[in-house]
Amino acid sequence: MKALRQHLFFEFRSGWRNRSLLLLYYLFPMAFYVFMGLVMTELAPDFRSFLLPTMVVFAILSAEILGLPNPLVEAREGGVLRSFHIHGISSWSILGVASITSALHSLVVCTLIAFSAPLLFGASTPNSWGAVFVVTVATVLAYAGLGTLIGVISAGPRTTIMWSQLVYMPSFLLGGVMIPSELLPDGLQQIGWLLPSTHAMLAYRTLAYGETMAYHAGYGLLTLLLGACISWLLAGFLFRWDSHRNQPLRYPFLIVGAVLPYAAWLLV
Repeated sequence: MKALRQHLFFEFRSGWRNRSLLLLYYLFPMAFYVFMGLVMTELAPDFRSFLLPTMVVFAILSAEILGLPNPLVEAREGGVLRSFHIHGISSWSILGVASITSALHSLVVCTLIAFSAPLLFGASTPNSWGAVFVVTVATVLAYAGLGTLIGVISAGPRTTIMWSQLVYMPSFLLGGVMIPSELLPDGLQQIGWLLPSTHAMLAYRTLAYGETMAYHAGYGLLTLLLGACISWLLAGFLFRWDSHRNQPLRYPFLIVGAVLPYAAWLLV
């Protein structure tokens, strides 16, 4: 347990020392947040109603989908994971530490955004800060699970970019982050139900801001948590210690399982 705690602290501090991680965890989401707060609130004053949850979800996407997978892939390619395996460190410890440290960085940025947005840019204050916290944690866990799975299944940095963008761009454009889900065409709304960001934004609007919608936020939170668990289980099952043995990914069709909790909403 002591070794695990030291590993966790080391990985957390490395997020500040690594320039790439510092950019994706902090600088990029905070810069975009300031830009949106200064520009969009002037061009479209109604955007203040969605500024806080929008920028929180954006920060989570940047950290968990763009930032989390790369260190796992680089560690596997550099032989670091093979060294861990030789010294008896379990794959679950490696995946757990990577996910937890990334999640902690996300929560730090989300906290800064949540408490500064109403003061700096006049963002609407939520009716329940407790609901904001619960939805944020559930969203971080869901995307941390997906980010971990991307890091495990990616064969190299180029593949990581492909998988990350496959999740990042639809989540940003179709998941209710920039455009409310109900304003999208019906076909795009159906795609949006497959994305954690859709459930996160709807949960914020119903639980934190008290909007009346035909959406059961409790089931939405359960979907996010179930999606996180399935993604982590798949990541652990598909985990590879070494990328230099030319071993193909085992049972690649299982990746679809990460989408199943969200796909169930298409039947509702």
